[in-house]
Amino acid sequence: MKFNKKETAVVVVDPQNEFLHEMGEGYKLAKDVVKANNTIENMISLLKTAKENRYKVFVSPHYYYPHDYTWKFGSNGEHMMHQMKMFERKGPSEAVEKNSRADILDEFKPYLEDGETIIASPHKIFGPQTNDLVLQLRKQKIDTVILVGMNSNICIESHMRDLVEQGFEVYIAKDATAAPGEEAYKAAEVNFGMLSSGSLTTEEVLERLK
Repeated sequence: MKFNKKETAVVVVDPQNEFLHEMGEGYKLAKDVVKANNTIENMISLLKTAKENRYKVFVSPHYYYPHDYTWKFGSNGEHMMHQMKMFERKGPSEAVEKNSRADILDEFKPYLEDGETIIASPHKIFGPQTNDLVLQLRKQKIDTVILVGMNSNICIESHMRDLVEQGFEVYIAKDATAAPGEEAYKAAEVNFGMLSSGSLTTEEVLERLK
């Protein structure tokens, strides 16, 4: 079954150097699965095909500002990200520093900085409950979402769960994601298969986008 381009969007979660470039602290944890899945290459293929076929593309980025590091409590994952200064920016009114860990991976910029991609406000923990992604999707009359990006077992899964609860039909391009280790990735795959409307390979998604 082909996707309906008027109602379907590709949502890219955390397409940033932090997870996808060797400078990133997150990349150091996820690099083996990123390489095994050809995650970057698969994400590029999906973005290229989505743009060529006039699908809307959204980004749900992750940023932390100085005041975020003063939070008084958090999960173990939050503490780890704060200690590593992951996704660090100078402030909400400052532009993202070029080639910083918070910046979008260069290979994605032709697709995500084209003036047409919709960039949501930053999510602050793992899911879209803390940003305006759902509002942006609703305002474009999107009801079907294809999720790609990082990390499979944390932010991708959190986005999937919330979007499903919000009434969206959600698909995962499972090899256009990666996780910090094979065990974490396999755990995410189990939940993708149970909770999404389809856990598909990049090739399967490409066929349905065209």
